[in-house]
Amino acid sequence: MKCASHRFGPFKFDSETLELRRQGAVVHLQSQPGRVLAHLVQNAGRTVSREELRKAIWGDETFVDFERGLNFCISQLRSALNDDSARPVYIRTFPKQGYQFIAATEAIPGEAPGVDDSMAHLPHAARRRAARLGALVLALSAGILVYWSLRDHPPVVAVVRFDNETGDPEITRFSDALTDDLVERLTSLSSGRYGVVGNGQVLRLPREQRDLNAIAKSLHARFIVLGQVQSRGARTRILAHLIRMPDQTHVWVARMDRTLGDPLNLESEVAQEIATQFSTRVTNGAVHSVLPAAADR
Repeated sequence: MKCASHRFGPFKFDSETLELRRQGAVVHLQSQPGRVLAHLVQNAGRTVSREELRKAIWGDETFVDFERGLNFCISQLRSALNDDSARPVYIRTFPKQGYQFIAATEAIPGEAPGVDDSMAHLPHAARRRAARLGALVLALSAGILVYWSLRDHPPVVAVVRFDNETGDPEITRFSDALTDDLVERLTSLSSGRYGVVGNGQVLRLPREQRDLNAIAKSLHARFIVLGQVQSRGARTRILAHLIRMPDQTHVWVARMDRTLGDPLNLESEVAQEIATQFSTRVTNGAVHSVLPAAADR
């Protein structure tokens, strides 16, 4: 039987109540991110596939909702745990495969849920009153957060597969990996301010069959990222376009010329640069109806 409570680093997590604490202080988690964390912690050290998480958390809900939801959940967990996808301490990502909880965990068997170490010295009745008060505060906080989340949904960014325009089919592996890395970096930088979708079937259609309006409508996306990998002599040019929908306005264009010497390092460097440039502009675009004119970089 799996233990309900676990310690890892400065955190304590109860997978039944979905309560996360950092050095005794409650860290707010919404229900779905909490359930994802519970599944990862209970399977610590093992790579949990995206499909396994879909079945465990979303069941028979639609594929699109799952993709958007899982990316949002992982982003929320990274924010709550102060984790970095580039140098993970708690959650490691395996692109196209799944996630692994990599921190050392300590099971806490038989602990009554909601009783924190800081209240261990109190009489039982006092602990119960404190636990009830804490539960009431959490319920009110959750209600307020749910209200605001329903009042103004975060925007969605849909990342289309980067186009290989070099004429070399071997570069497709690089462009696909760059797309996956960018999805991960954008999600990590979002901190819940926007959602990211990168694996929907509509995002993998050939360029000649691509319909931006159809993508935006099917994925409820306010922004679409298009990318191109081009050959410029001995150098490779990467272009990434941030497009606001439904008017299809270019908000920003990131352009980088690099030598394709070490593809793995280049993927990471370019994805981080694009994500950094786009993330702020997506967040600003969620607040302001009109964004400043784009500029090539």
